[in-house]
Amino acid sequence: MVKISKLAVAALLSTVLGSSAAMAAEDTIKIGVLHSLSGTMAISETSLKDTLLMLVDEQNKKGGVLGKKIEAVVVDPASNWPLFAEKARELIQKDKVAAIFGCWTSVSRKSVLPVVEELNGILFYPVQYEGEESSKNVFYTGAAPNQQAIPAVDYLLKQGVKRWALVGTDYVYPRTANKVLEAYLKSKGFTDKDIMISYTPFGHSDWQSIVSEIKKFGGAGEKTAVISTINGDANVPFYKELANQGVSAKDIPVIAFSVGEEELAGIDTKPLVGHLAAWNYFESVDSELNDEFIEKWHKFVKDEKRVTNDPMEATFIGFNMWVKAVEKAGTTDYSAVQDALIGVSVPNLSGGIATMMPNHHITKPVLIGEIQDDGQFEVVYETKGTVVGDAWSDYLPGSKDLISDWRKPLSCGNFNVVTGKCGGASK
Repeated sequence: MVKISKLAVAALLSTVLGSSAAMAAEDTIKIGVLHSLSGTMAISETSLKDTLLMLVDEQNKKGGVLGKKIEAVVVDPASNWPLFAEKARELIQKDKVAAIFGCWTSVSRKSVLPVVEELNGILFYPVQYEGEESSKNVFYTGAAPNQQAIPAVDYLLKQGVKRWALVGTDYVYPRTANKVLEAYLKSKGFTDKDIMISYTPFGHSDWQSIVSEIKKFGGAGEKTAVISTINGDANVPFYKELANQGVSAKDIPVIAFSVGEEELAGIDTKPLVGHLAAWNYFESVDSELNDEFIEKWHKFVKDEKRVTNDPMEATFIGFNMWVKAVEKAGTTDYSAVQDALIGVSVPNLSGGIATMMPNHHITKPVLIGEIQDDGQFEVVYETKGTVVGDAWSDYLPGSKDLISDWRKPLSCGNFNVVTGKCGGASK
């Protein structure tokens, strides 16, 4: 009889248990959830983390994907833009995630972009952005400027607006979006004297002087509107100051690109009734699928008062597209899934269909909503069909000749149709 030492038994057990753990890990498919759960952007991003957990739970009840359960790896980059890149690298290299769902601000996406390109990962980005970018590794399920900003200006033009206050948080999205809007407005005959531009830091709280400037700018006898690209919790004191200074929607309407139901939940909305927001989804849209989504959301978070919003719908679309593409490819291999995603169609929550286009942007309806006293939006304008997202602006000299098409053989994010050359993988 061979005697086995306790040390040998322990080593054997360790090997077996280690193998079992490895096998268990292989039995799940991990996805990364990269959203700020603390800091100035937590007000907006926390709900996207919860949305993903709900979607994973729901998909796992259906059997997961490729016969495996999905496991969400949640990290908190804490509204710290360089930390987004560090966490993204860990998710891909250490946690071996099949895709990352995350970022809100463009500066956080710009931080992650070189990481996912270097490691050939996949990032689903669920928030409206400034355009002027196309990457093989990023799938943009939020709105491009032609799916939000430009239609918003067109709507206000029809309301007779002649003066434009462009007010935003000081980072890449508002600055680039306003560059596009300024060029668009000038193409319509407006001049510098018709356009006021102002930027403030993240988390800005003292809006007294800026609101006073807006009132003065709007007091010149021409109908004036504010186009707001203010992000995060700075929106709360901004809207409060508008109310404090008696700026009503009738006098100077505000149309926001980063304010939805979530942000309004922390504000007394009665003085804000009539102000606007441009999105591609509102909780108030009337569709059977939206009713089901809201019911599942309230049940999952165990809170009937938790609202839904546009980036949540974009997250819903992106997650379902990823599931469908993985099943189509029969693998979670990054390159195979990237190819499989092009052309994938899934329902949106408004009763239509979202399709991933060759430029890695999706088709979306454009909605403009008016703030109601209950913190919801009444839709006052909607496109007849969906709009294809455009990565490159038709109004900027360096962009108007560029197209993006990630299908082979072109496989280029910024192909110049005049020179017939590709400028590189992304720009």
